[in-house]
Amino acid sequence: MRTLISTAFLSLDGVVEGPGGEPGYRNSGWTFKDVEFLPEAFEIKGREQKEASAILLGRTSYEAFSQVWPDMEDFADYKVMPKYIVSTTLTEDDLVSNWGETTILRSLDEVAALKETEGGPIIVHGSASLNQALSDAGLIDRYHLLVFPLLLGAGKRLFSTTDKDTQKLKLVEHEVYANGLQKNVFDVVR
Repeated sequence: MRTLISTAFLSLDGVVEGPGGEPGYRNSGWTFKDVEFLPEAFEIKGREQKEASAILLGRTSYEAFSQVWPDMEDFADYKVMPKYIVSTTLTEDDLVSNWGETTILRSLDEVAALKETEGGPIIVHGSASLNQALSDAGLIDRYHLLVFPLLLGAGKRLFSTTDKDTQKLKLVEHEVYANGLQKNVFDVVR
C-alpha cells in the first residue's frame, strides 16, 4: 500500500489559500511577503521531490501548477513523475503536454485504488478541497506542514469542518526556525 502525504504551507489559523501569490485572494503571497526567507526551513520541500513517486492534485491546483511548474528548475523532479488529477470535469484535452504522464481520476474510490498499487509515496500539493475530502475519507497517511506565524482570517482551509470522530496524529518530526516557521510532520494514527 502506498503512503498518501498531504504537504502544505499553512497559516497558524489553518489557511492554505494563495501562499504563492495566486490572484483573487486578499492575502495572496503571504509565504514570502511577511516572513523572512530561511532556506533551511524549506529543506522538506526538496526532500519531498526525492521521496515521492507520484503527485496527486485537484483540478484547480493542477490548472495553476501545470502552467508554471513544468519549466521551473525548483520542481524538475516532479516533471518526470506520474501525475493524478482528481476531477469530475477535467478532460484529456485540458491536460498540458509538457509535464509528463497524467491520469484523471474521477472519484475518491479511484484514489483509494491507486493507494493499493505498487510504488512509493504519493504527494498532494495545494488542493484544499481535495485535501478535505481525502482526510474525511481516511485516505491521508501523513501530513508535512510548514506552519507560518500568521493569522490570515478568511481563506480556504486545509482541514474540513465536517462533524466526525477524532482523528489522532503522531508527531514524527518537527523543527522551529528563527523566522517563526514550524515544520510539523504527522503520521495519521489508525
